Formats: sequence, structure tokens, C-alpha cells
Amino acid sequence: MKVVALVSGGKDSCYAMMKCIQYGHQIVAVANLMPADDSVDELDSYMYQTVGHQIVVSYAECMGVPLFRRRIQGSTRHQKLSYRMTLGDEVEDMFFLLNEVKRQIPSVTGVSSGAIASDYQRLRVESVCSRLGLVSLAYLWKKDQSLLLQEMITNGIVAITVKVAAMGLDPSKHLGKEMASLQPYLHKLKEEGEYETLTLDCPLFVNARIVVDEFQVILHSSDSIAPVGVLHPLAFHLENKAQSCFLGSSDKTHEMYHEKKGFLCEVQGDHPQGCDAACQDDAPVNNLVELAEHKLHISRTQKGDTFSICSRLQDSCTTSTGLQEDLEAVLKKIESLLVENGYGWENVLYIHLYIADMNEFATANDTYVRYITQEKCPFGVPSRSTIELPLLQVGLGSAYMEVFVANDHTKRVLHVQSISCWAPSCIGPYSQATLHKEILHMAGQLGLNPPTMTLCQGGAIDELEKALENSEAVAKCFNCSISTSAIAFVIYCSTKIPSTERFKIQDKQDAFLKQTRVFNLDKGTHSEAFDPIFLYVLVPDLPKGALVEVKPILFVADDIEEPTGDVKEQSCSSTPGYWGFQHAEWHDSCFQKCVVPGKLCTVILSVSNEPAATICHDHLVGDKNKGDDKNSLTEWQMDRVSRFCIYLLDKIITESGFSWDDTMYLRFYFPISLQVPANALSLMFTNAFDELAAMGRIIKTGKEPIFNLVPVLGAGRSSASMDDIITCELLARKP
Repeated sequence: MKVVALVSGGKDSCYAMMKCIQYGHQIVAVANLMPADDSVDELDSYMYQTVGHQIVVSYAECMGVPLFRRRIQGSTRHQKLSYRMTLGDEVEDMFFLLNEVKRQIPSVTGVSSGAIASDYQRLRVESVCSRLGLVSLAYLWKKDQSLLLQEMITNGIVAITVKVAAMGLDPSKHLGKEMASLQPYLHKLKEEGEYETLTLDCPLFVNARIVVDEFQVILHSSDSIAPVGVLHPLAFHLENKAQSCFLGSSDKTHEMYHEKKGFLCEVQGDHPQGCDAACQDDAPVNNLVELAEHKLHISRTQKGDTFSICSRLQDSCTTSTGLQEDLEAVLKKIESLLVENGYGWENVLYIHLYIADMNEFATANDTYVRYITQEKCPFGVPSRSTIELPLLQVGLGSAYMEVFVANDHTKRVLHVQSISCWAPSCIGPYSQATLHKEILHMAGQLGLNPPTMTLCQGGAIDELEKALENSEAVAKCFNCSISTSAIAFVIYCSTKIPSTERFKIQDKQDAFLKQTRVFNLDKGTHSEAFDPIFLYVLVPDLPKGALVEVKPILFVADDIEEPTGDVKEQSCSSTPGYWGFQHAEWHDSCFQKCVVPGKLCTVILSVSNEPAATICHDHLVGDKNKGDDKNSLTEWQMDRVSRFCIYLLDKIITESGFSWDDTMYLRFYFPISLQVPANALSLMFTNAFDELAAMGRIIKTGKEPIFNLVPVLGAGRSSASMDDIITCELLARKP
């Protein structure tokens, strides 16, 4: 894409431009924000480095691209971490500047910045980009700064120090020195001090390098331990290089600026009193699809503080009119239910978006973002997983959504919209991960190469490895690891994966987690590990045509010293039986569980062909010679299996010290080959829960079911045999 680069003059913003070119982008302009007074070196700003701004004017000639500059008129008015448009704030100067760049060079679609560790700066750049319809590129984000410094020097960045405020750095001795000569000092700083640089030469300076002839050291603090000083340039000149050219000589834009504007455009004007349509808050959603109440199916768990709500069409053979209309109906219904209960989208932690055709992903996304916006979610947008499911085959419409809701605003959201080398970006109102009450809900991760946002080549195994690497990068932002803190993994596998490769998926995942765990133990970063449980789900398609999507769930203790508990004990012999079921040893082979005592319990229960036959005291129905209907059961048999699932789940959570009232969500995955209508299956489980409550078990049942039915092509505890008749996924947490 064509990119305008935000430059302060520092090494980071210049090296970020170099990374943009490395990943195939073209720098067509640079943009700089400077003090209103030329004599001022440094502003009291959290956003902008301005020391050395007198020299940045030369970047246009050095690089052969137009330079847009604006004098900063605003100040720091919106001090919260997440930014919202605030008139008079210094961030609006950036908006004004980039808006003018976009007006004069309409082909610009990306913005480069040198953000490395500051969420404050990154979020503000992303906010401005979002309002202008531009993509934020932050290729240095989360890079190790010690390694990055050496990388910059090796790759030809020549920069001098223009500000020092750290132990071991003396303004009178160290200002104006090349960072290569100060590298030993700078490596020791880490986070104990601050320094700023000014780039005088780099490979992007194709026409000339900058030479500082004279400067003055201005001391801001004479503290004996960590004095603070800045460099004020008095004289400099450009030293032409042997062969001058335009960075993007094939682009006539640069020649136009060279001829007509002298490469420099100063963006003037007062702060805008409003903004264009791109940045309007919450445009009203009109022409919403109105569906009769009986045409929507709702389910909801009954836990008070965190619960799930699910909405889908029922009897879609007569009511479904296409994905956009179906999704609007579902979104509107969930929104109304949230409002009825005193909540809003800001209370939503996680969203499962199921659609019938991944080819309509863009339509689904456009509809989604009309309802769920960053403005509606001031505490952070929900994390999300989007999967194609065989919805139409079982009469559930073209769209189906489950939202996970909290009754408070204590969630911590990680939402990085910038494209970087760190992990895949989330450009839009959905986030990489949400932490709430010690449970980290991570968005589904694909095998994307973060810098290019393209799927890695090499098949399902390579995609899985990259997806796990991306998951680990996200986990590290919460000071944890998927190898030690994960309690469960859901792995979505596309039918495009050859059956011969499916068994390798589980082996690769096990090997990756073991290797990562050993690495973390060697570093001493994590001392204990859970034994996570796994669910593999076979689906028709995934976003971007991916073969694999990984969705980890992690436990992140508030007190890192608190011992974590992995309960491997799986005996269920002490509680009473129901519906004639009594404990048998083979029951233990039907489920996996991971328990943090007194905190949470997660369970995956799998009923495959053989246990189902035992449960029903009968052979499965169907002609074995046909082979296609090996999961086909009569409704009587399926009714028996459904009661077994409820019986066994009840025993597991009870003997783990939990109750049904602790349930946050409960999903039943069923293969469409089961050939039992979804409505009939829903009624079976509903009746079973009602009967369980009537037998004296403490369980709240209301007018809506407390579970969600999820149609799939297959599911199981092994990637090699996703052939369960029914699979249950449950998460419970103590208040």
C-alpha cells in the first residue's frame, strides 16, 4: 500500500519506514508535527517528540518525498488510555495533518509510526487512522529494544542523541553523539531512563545526508544522578549523495511536489469544529429487519455476574432471507436483550459469530460493525471468533451469534489495530483478547504472518504453528504463556485439510506446547503449568480460507504467587445416579476436565459411537454397509444420550466443588450427520434439565434454554477422529 510516515526525526520512526518498504509498501510522503514556536525545542507532550524539529524540514529533500508539517495547537486534554475525539487535544492536530495528506494524495491508505511500547501513543495513532479510513502500520511494536538498537545500527541508521535523561548519560558529554558510539550506555538504560535521537542518515535518505555544524546544549535539570538536557541545533547543512533520486520515482506524485510545492506543505488552520463522516460517533442503524418474536430462538445461562446469550433463527426454511438480514435480526435481538437487563455492548467480553457461508464474511463484518462500535465500548471492544458452520443444513438460518456478558466493567482488553511484526492486527471493533476475573478469553488465531497479514504457506501444520506463535505473543501481553496458563484449547479444523494430515495437528500442538514450556522454565518466567484440555471441531471453512483456527482459554491468577491447581482426578463414583445411570469406570474416558480449586472448572465431554451403544443398550441404527450414517441414532437413543450427558456433567461439576449456578457457558456440538432435527435435540436437553431440577438438583431453568446447540461437521478430543455423536463444552467459575 502507499504510506505516509509519521516522523519525529528519531531513529524509531525512520526505521519503521524501512520496515514498511521491506514488507512491500511504498513511502509516498512523510508527516511531522512541530511546536508552534520555532525556538522551542521540547513540548510537554505524551505524544510527540519535537527535539530537533528544526532539522526535520530537510527530510523531504533527503528522501525525495513530500513533507507535510503542522504546528501543534492542541494540548493533552484527553488523558485516559483509550482516546476519543476531543476538541483542543494535540491528537486532533495529527488528525488535521493526516486528513490533509489524504486530501492531497488520495492514493494513501496506510500510516507508519515508530511506536514500540507505548499503548498511549499507539492507541491515538490507531484512533486517527480509524477515523480517516487508514491502516496503521507499527512494525516495531513489541520489539525487544536492545535487539532493535543493534538492528538499526546494522541496517544503516545514523542517529545522534538530542535528549538524555538517564543515569550514566551526561548532557555535556553525550548529546550530539552517534548512537553507535553510545551503544554500551544505551543498552544499560533499559527502562531506567530516557533518551531521544535524531536521524541524520539512513538508506532512505537517497539524495543527501544531514550534517550538524553547530549546536547548543540546553540543561533542563542539573540533577547529579540523572541530569536532563536537550540539543538545540544552531547550524546544519546537507551533504549530497552521489546519485540523487525520488524514493518512489515511478510515482508521479513526487515529481509533482518537487515542481509545484518544493517538497514542503505546511498544514495550517484552526482545529476543526467537527469531523467528516469517517469519524462520526455511532451513526444510527436504520432499516433494521423486524422479525416476529417466535422466529428467533434465544438461550441464556443463568449465572448472575457472567453469562452467555445466544440468538439464532428458528424454522429458517421460511424465515431466512439471507446473511445480512439474518445477522441484523440476531444483532438487534441481542442488543435489545442487553438493554432490557441494564447492559450494553460495553458489557460483552467475547462474541462467537457463526455464519453459513464464509464467502459472505465481508457482508457479515460490515453488518457487525454497524452495531458494535468502539464508541459503544469505551472499556474495550469484545474479542471475537468467526467460523463457518453448516447452519442452513439444520434450519438455523445464515447467521448465529453467542455473546459472553459481564455485569461489570472490570475487563482488560488488548486491542491492537496496527499491522506489526508482533501478532495479527484486529482492524475494527474486535480485540485480540479480553481478561476478566482471571480468565483470558482469546480471539481465534489464524496462521497469519503478522507483518503481511497473509496466511503462511506450507499447509495445516505450518498454519497451526504460526497460530500458536500468535497466541503466545498475545498471552505474553498478560504476563502469561499458552504453554503454562492455558486451561483449554478449541481447535477449528477446515475440511480442506487432507484426512492424512489431521492426526499430525495434535502431535504438532503437543510438541509446540512442550517446547514453549521448557523454554519458559529455562528463562524462569513460569514455574507451574496446567494440563489443558482439547476440543477439535471440523468445520466447512474459516476466515481467509485458513485451514486451522486456534482459540485458547487461559487462567491468569491475580496473585501470581498463588499455587495453581490442575485436577487430574476423574473419578465420579460418589454422587447419586439419575435416569438409571450409575457410575462405571468407562465414564471417565468420556471427558476431560481442568480445575482450579475454588476458582473455575472447564469440562469437555465426548460421546462417540461405542459409548453411545453402551448407553442405549442397543446397536446404532443404520445399515452398516452404507457407512455414511455411522452417527445416526433414533430420537429415542439420542434422548437417552442427552440424559447421560447431563447426568455425567452434573457429577463432574458437583464432585469438582461447583454447581450449575456457576456455569458461564454450556455448548453442545452435534454433527449434522446425526440426522436429528435441531429443534428436537434442543427439546431433549431442555427436558433433561427440567427433570434434573425436578429431582432436587440445584439448577435454575427459565423460559430460555441454558445451553447453546452448535451444528458442526464433526467434533472430538482428537484431531484424527472428530466423530463424536455429541460433544459438550462447559466453563464454570465461582463468584
